[in-house]
Amino acid sequence: MAIQRDAVLKYHDGGKVGLRMTKPLRGKEDLCLAYTPGVAEVVKEIARHPGSIYDYTAKRNLVAVVSDGTAILGLGDLGAEASIPVMEGKAVLFKAFGDVDGWPVPVNHCRQGGANTGPTDPQRVIDAVCAMAPMFGGINLEDIAAPACFEIEDRLDAMLDIPVFHDDQWGTAVITLAAVQNYARLCSRAMAELRVVINGAGAAGMRICEMLKADGVASVVMCDSKGVIRRDRKGLGGKKLEHAVDTDARTVGDAMRGAHVFVGVSAADCIRPEEVKAMASYPAILAMANPDPEIRPELVAAALGAQPYVMATGRSDYANQVNNVLGFPFLFRGALDVRASTVNIAMKKAAATALAEVARRPVPDAVQAMYPGEKLEFGPAYIIPKPFDRRLFVEVSHAVAVAAVKSGVARSPVDFDVYRRELEARNQARG
Repeated sequence: MAIQRDAVLKYHDGGKVGLRMTKPLRGKEDLCLAYTPGVAEVVKEIARHPGSIYDYTAKRNLVAVVSDGTAILGLGDLGAEASIPVMEGKAVLFKAFGDVDGWPVPVNHCRQGGANTGPTDPQRVIDAVCAMAPMFGGINLEDIAAPACFEIEDRLDAMLDIPVFHDDQWGTAVITLAAVQNYARLCSRAMAELRVVINGAGAAGMRICEMLKADGVASVVMCDSKGVIRRDRKGLGGKKLEHAVDTDARTVGDAMRGAHVFVGVSAADCIRPEEVKAMASYPAILAMANPDPEIRPELVAAALGAQPYVMATGRSDYANQVNNVLGFPFLFRGALDVRASTVNIAMKKAAATALAEVARRPVPDAVQAMYPGEKLEFGPAYIIPKPFDRRLFVEVSHAVAVAAVKSGVARSPVDFDVYRRELEARNQARG
C-alpha cells in the first residue's frame, strides 16, 4: 500500500495522544474530591502506605515511552524532538492493542557532555528515567542506539522496581522466537537441532541471539558489517565477544551454507539468492531490515523454486510480518496486572510461545476478512499471528502474567482462571 506524504502529515496534525479523564468533574463536590481539600487524604494514605500508589493513581496502567532520539526507526540519530511522532505512535499502539496508557517521554541533554547531539550518555538517561519513575508502572525504552541501550536497560532494570523493557532489543526477539518455534514444527526439527545465522549485531540481533539460546538453540553464528563474529577476531568486546564463535566461516554467505535459519536485522539487499540456495533443506529466511529486507521474497522464491521454505520480513505487504506490536502491548499488560518488578526471560519466552500457539489455531472470520488476499492458515506463509487478532490480548497477556507469578517477580499474584475471565471480559468490552 502506497502511503502519501500529505496523508501522513494530515493524520498527525495536532498529535496522536491526549488526556483522557477517568473520573467525572461535574461540579463543586467532584472538584473537592479531585483536588483540594479531598486529595489531601489520598496524599496522606500514600505517604503511610507507599504500595497504595497503585490503588489511588494512574501508575498501575501507565507506561513511559522514553527515547533520546539516537536511533529513530531506520532513520538514525535525529534527536529527541524528532522522535516524538514515533513515541506518540507507540502510545497509540499500547492503548489500541493492550489497553495500556502509554505516554511519550523524549529526553534532551542526555548525550555526552549534556549536549543534544552526539553519542548517548547512559548515566544521563538513567538519571532522567529514575527521576520520573514514581509516576509510571513501567518503562518502555525506545529508539536508543547501541551499545548504550544495553547498559541503560540492564542498570535501570536492576535499580527500579517496575518493568523496564527496551522494545528495539526484546520486541523483535520475542516475535522472532515465536516464528522460529513454529518453523521448527513445520520442518519437524527440534530447536536444539537448528543452525541459525544472524546478520546484524545491534540491539535486536544480540537479543534475538539470547532469546534463541534461552529456548534451546545451540548453534548461532552472528555476523556484522565485518563478517562473522569469530573468537579470533581482534578488537571484540562486550556482547560481541560474549556471542563470538569458533568457526572457519568468515562471511555471512560462508555461515549460511547448511544453515536452517537466516535472521536478518541489518541492511537492504545484502544477501544473494545463491547464498539462500546453499542453506539446508526447508530453510527459514527472516529478512527483517526495514523498509527493504536483506533479500526480497521474490528473489527467494525464484532461488528455491518448488522446495518448501519459510519467508518473513518486517513489512506488512508480505506474509509473515515480524511486527513488534505483537509483543510489547501484551507483555506490559500481563506485567502491569500482576505488578511485576521486571520483565524477565521467562515472561518473554512465555509471550513468544503464546504467540506461536495462537498462529496454529484456526483464524477467526473477522481477522481473515481484514486480509482478503491471504489465506490465514498455519503453514509456511502463516507462522505469526496478525496484530488485529483479538485473541492475543487474552492469550499473550495471560501467559506473561502466569510466567511472572511462577518466576517469583509478581507482587500481586492472581487466580489464573479468574484473571483469564477478566481479560476475556475486558476484551469483549473493548468492542
